[in-house]
Amino acid sequence: MRISLILAHPDFNSFNHAIAEIVIEQLKKAGHEVFFHDLYRESFDPVLPGKEISKDASLPPIIKEHCDEIAQADGIIIIHPNWWGQPPAILTGWIDRVIRPGVAYEFLEGDSGEGVPHGLLKVKASIVLNTANTEFQRQQWLSEVRAMVGSVFGPFSGDNKT
Repeated sequence: MRISLILAHPDFNSFNHAIAEIVIEQLKKAGHEVFFHDLYRESFDPVLPGKEISKDASLPPIIKEHCDEIAQADGIIIIHPNWWGQPPAILTGWIDRVIRPGVAYEFLEGDSGEGVPHGLLKVKASIVLNTANTEFQRQQWLSEVRAMVGSVFGPFSGDNKT
């Protein structure tokens, strides 16, 4: 399988980085191909420029690379801390720029305005490893991560294509 692993933590000595290293090691040991991106180390720009909104936009090479990899991925793993009940802005910016029309979804011809996307990703499984320094009950109450991942990858992948 091809697995896309996205890491979003600014401290290169963090628990999140340690998790990513072990996950990559184990995936490769199991024979999987891993596309790995440490968004902070790569200085990923999370700001979606207006000129990139169009489906047919000309994309910067790094964004095209991310899009090509996510389109090929059979699985995706996202590792990040929970800050104020949400992932770091760099990760939500990555979603804005990479999970885009023509890559992750399209709107079918004849759509009468419902705006229901038809998924294009072949991702069969997604995992979010979300860390926090709060109690489990509080973490569950604050976390919007599950909803984000479900809304981003659920409708656009696997058997969930609509």
